[in-house]
Amino acid sequence: MTTSVESTEALSLPQDVQDLLFREARTANSFSDEPVTDEQIRAIYELVKWAPTSMNNQPLRALVIRTEEGKKRLAPLMSEGNRAKTEAAPVTVVLAADTEFHEHLPRTFPHFPGAKDLFADEAGRVETAKLNALLQVGYFIIGVRAAGLAAGPMTGFDAEGIDKEFFADKPWKSLVVINVGKPGDNPWFDRLPRLDFDEVVETV
Repeated sequence: MTTSVESTEALSLPQDVQDLLFREARTANSFSDEPVTDEQIRAIYELVKWAPTSMNNQPLRALVIRTEEGKKRLAPLMSEGNRAKTEAAPVTVVLAADTEFHEHLPRTFPHFPGAKDLFADEAGRVETAKLNALLQVGYFIIGVRAAGLAAGPMTGFDAEGIDKEFFADKPWKSLVVINVGKPGDNPWFDRLPRLDFDEVVETV
């Protein structure tokens, strides 16, 4: 992959770190049987928790599925094309939005005592939760890469079914399911093109 030297040198991160997090990182579709430890999952969270959300609301919640029993419950809820690789991955993480994130605002946004009251309307609160949790999903993927692991994010699943199966007693709404691990055999599809800067960015 060719990279503009000028654009690379304009960034503070060393190029090898840029490559690890973005240019050389790929969405994995197969995984080795090398385990992903609880310590690695914790380290990923402890890194990405510092990234910004609106009013520091931090609505992302994660369910880590690593047991055979957990995979058996999850597999039927994945789309057919995602089922086998999810069953084979050492760890699968269901990332969800906590629609009652506002209950934590007195602690996470303490300088504004009325912050919780701003989210009394459920519809608006759910929209805010999903928007900010999706921001955190992106951070989580970068965190997985920073741990030297590959992420396989998927949106092909029965979200309502997952919520009923795993979150029936929680105000969580599933957003993205991510397989995590070391790449296995033939893990990558062909690299797809990206839009150019001038197609995406306007300046006024």
